[in-house]
Amino acid sequence: MPAYDSSRSRLRLADRHVRVLARLAEGETPSPELFPSLGELQELGLVGQEEQLSPLLRELVEALDAPVLNISVEITGEPGPVHHGIIVGQSTVIAHEGWPGEEESEYIPVEPSTLVFELARMVHLRRGADEQPPTPRVVSTMKSLDAAFAILSAPSGELEEDQAAIHKELTEAGTSEEMAATLTELVLALNSYWRVTVAWDGQHDGEHAPMLRSLAVWDCGPRGYWIREQPEEPILPGQVTPESPLHLVRSEAGEIWRKLTDLLPEKEELSLR
Repeated sequence: MPAYDSSRSRLRLADRHVRVLARLAEGETPSPELFPSLGELQELGLVGQEEQLSPLLRELVEALDAPVLNISVEITGEPGPVHHGIIVGQSTVIAHEGWPGEEESEYIPVEPSTLVFELARMVHLRRGADEQPPTPRVVSTMKSLDAAFAILSAPSGELEEDQAAIHKELTEAGTSEEMAATLTELVLALNSYWRVTVAWDGQHDGEHAPMLRSLAVWDCGPRGYWIREQPEEPILPGQVTPESPLHLVRSEAGEIWRKLTDLLPEKEELSLR
């Protein structure tokens, strides 16, 4: 169910509620399958009986109506995938954060100057992880990685046994002994892997065009952060095959921060209304 916290201007909304609000903001009636969601918003008082929007929704509606940037944060960890994001409007910025297994996300206004801080917090960027690996780069294939993850999907319960099984699968799939040793440690230490994608309406050859920038990172806890250089982001559907190369490069938290900053376009790259 949707909810509103006036003390912090927080909203709990599912995607279906956001679709209702977007339709109403455009002066359109929601489609029939969204009527139950409309009823929930009316019960909460965020939408009137005549389908007028509450002033409490002003900042969210402004951001949805004219987004300058849409930022998607996809994180996959032990509980499964979780989706967060930030909508940057002309004068408002709204962050939204999900929770594993929950339909609703929390929407809350944030200061534009804290945009990179919000992204860093969403991916749990932190200092530490001083451990240096034998090699700062891992080269393998997606086929090898899939084989390693197959072992983790049904672990034996014995670390050494799982370690040996993963190493064996990696080498049999074509990964070198040196690379297999490091990749085995990374797979076993993996806390989560995440991807941040920034999308905006930009310019290409003098024409308006959708623009994308992405960053994909493995968070391997004490073994640090590893940027996934291959497959290269942004990835299109069907682009990655079992034979696609996998390249992971060790990185520090400070470098990840700079790369998050670099995802954001300069003002002259935007097609502002």
